[in-house]
Amino acid sequence: MYNRIIFLILVFFVSHLTYSQGIITPENLSDIKMVNEVVVSDNGSYVAFSLVVPRCITEGIGYMKRELYVFDVNKNEIIPLITGNVNVSSLNWLSGKNIICFRQNTEQTKGNQIFCIDLSDKSINQITDFKRPINSFDFRNSDELFFTSIESTPAEKIALTDKGIDIKIFEEELLHLELYRYNIKNQKIERIIDNLTVYDIEVSPDGSKIAAAVSVVNHIDYYYMFQKIYIINAKSGDIEKQFNNPGKLGKMSWSPDSKRLAFVSGSDIHDAVCGSLFVMNVNERTESFEELTNLVQGKELSVTDVIWDNNEELLYTAEVRSDMALYKYNIKTEKHESVIKPGELVFRRIEKSKNKVYMAGNTSSHPNELYSYDVKDSSLEKLSENNLWLKDIKLAKQEKITYSARDGKDIEGVLVYPLNFEEGKRYPVIVYIHGGPESAVQDGWTSHYSTWGQFAAARDYFVFSPNYRASSGRGVDFTMAGYGDLLGTEYNDVLDGIDYLINIGFADKDKIGIGGGSYGGFFAAYSATKHSEKFAAAVVFVGISNQVSKRKTTDIPLEDYLVHWGFWTHENHKKVWDASPVQYATNNQTPTLILHGEEDTRIPVSQGLELYRALKLHGKAPVRFVLYPGEGHGNAKNINRFDYLVRTLDWFDYYIKTKPGSKEMPSKYYNFGSN
Repeated sequence: MYNRIIFLILVFFVSHLTYSQGIITPENLSDIKMVNEVVVSDNGSYVAFSLVVPRCITEGIGYMKRELYVFDVNKNEIIPLITGNVNVSSLNWLSGKNIICFRQNTEQTKGNQIFCIDLSDKSINQITDFKRPINSFDFRNSDELFFTSIESTPAEKIALTDKGIDIKIFEEELLHLELYRYNIKNQKIERIIDNLTVYDIEVSPDGSKIAAAVSVVNHIDYYYMFQKIYIINAKSGDIEKQFNNPGKLGKMSWSPDSKRLAFVSGSDIHDAVCGSLFVMNVNERTESFEELTNLVQGKELSVTDVIWDNNEELLYTAEVRSDMALYKYNIKTEKHESVIKPGELVFRRIEKSKNKVYMAGNTSSHPNELYSYDVKDSSLEKLSENNLWLKDIKLAKQEKITYSARDGKDIEGVLVYPLNFEEGKRYPVIVYIHGGPESAVQDGWTSHYSTWGQFAAARDYFVFSPNYRASSGRGVDFTMAGYGDLLGTEYNDVLDGIDYLINIGFADKDKIGIGGGSYGGFFAAYSATKHSEKFAAAVVFVGISNQVSKRKTTDIPLEDYLVHWGFWTHENHKKVWDASPVQYATNNQTPTLILHGEEDTRIPVSQGLELYRALKLHGKAPVRFVLYPGEGHGNAKNINRFDYLVRTLDWFDYYIKTKPGSKEMPSKYYNFGSN
């Protein structure tokens, strides 16, 4: 049976090899490798990085692999450490040694455990053998580390399970992520924090303290909105300080002298973007969040990472409109200095040693590779080449564009041109709407399974990705423009961008497609109903169709209330219902493809079903509903990613190019379901 499935999938591959060699096709999806985590050793001699490698469908249906490599700085060479069918994560150098450690799940372990590789002989040692999976870890010194793991299941629950009783009590069986101390030499384990959930930990450079991101409940809504910074005595385990930071919390970073903690967070409880930057004095026990200064207040950017260069200076990365940049901030002078300017490279995290900054970075011509930046001579260098196949691929032009919204506000987006673009000729457009809405599309590698990019450009589409108001990358005020006004100004920004492309002679107004996932799927559903006359085809992926029902069934109702709406449905039912695409189903004349993971808890699959049923009963155009078993809020399995890319591109082709206005639908099985 397995061999037959693989054979049919290969038939599927062959049936889609319709474009000449040298042009990117969906089959290249399994060729795209991306550098992910990057960490530099204490002495700066080695840079470890993980490489995300797609699992080719000929290897069987499954998930991405994550391999481990080390870049030898002195020899200028890359050394493979663990490759093949592996999944390594949470890279961390053992304090003061050339020993790289990581989490890995093997057939012999109880979920993810900590392993280390000594670079002197490449030997692999399993450091922990805890009875439950390890979630995160950090070293205090070479002999001691701290880790988090889920608390044990209550005995009464185990007793019921042993009897075959699998009844679940919704949201009453949540288990905490507890904090443990582990002595590597004698293998002694001591629980430090219980009855609280510890999501992340950062041990201070002097080993005296732990900065922990803590919540009172282990729930995704609390992970998003209610993580508080705790300062814990690393020796005694006592909680020395509980900080009242509000809202979203991101990266925490200790100063070299262990006296200050920098952290990235929301500016307040209503800020949708975790993109502001603060520094707290850990020894000042009475210090409150209100006393701190947002170091990037008023700047048109969103911080994504922060590290200390020395005790007085920070380095931070930031989204800047449709670009990424690196800045230095001096605590004493309060001055910001540009290090890597916007537009040079797209990167989100950094590591630094001596005069070199290391990161995973991408451009419009390649996905994430390992890069270094020399601070002295201001030079960028690409250190890895994991996608040499792209040298034989002709890629389309890509650029940032800026246009004026109807109220005069300048809006930026990323535009990928048709591969065979000719001046003076109009082309079909696929409008890709990013999710969130608190995110942004950067002017880098835009070709993933769910974003189309070069895959659509190779079929001679424009791919337009607007960074509409409510997006990240332009400061708090820009993000908050969508607060309490879903599908208002933010949606108009998208329509104005489409009109701009029509007015400059790029877009054919009768050949506009739109699609996206999550909030992007929400926009697409609204486009296929409320504004259906403007769109020839729509793709709705894990999208919202009914805000009234979604707000009561999502797993993040508090986040939704606090950073998006600002009021409950019963306080203004009309406004919530007016932002629900199903209300406008009778307007539908746009062929709509709905795709959803059956296990999605963020936007439950019932949202896809509601839209499908409304359009099937009341719409005037073809509608199809595709379900992905075992998938959540996005596709993880290789076959489902490939199916999504091919199926959505074919949907656009069918209704925009081949059979516009048709009441028929393209094939639903594409051969791999045939005899």
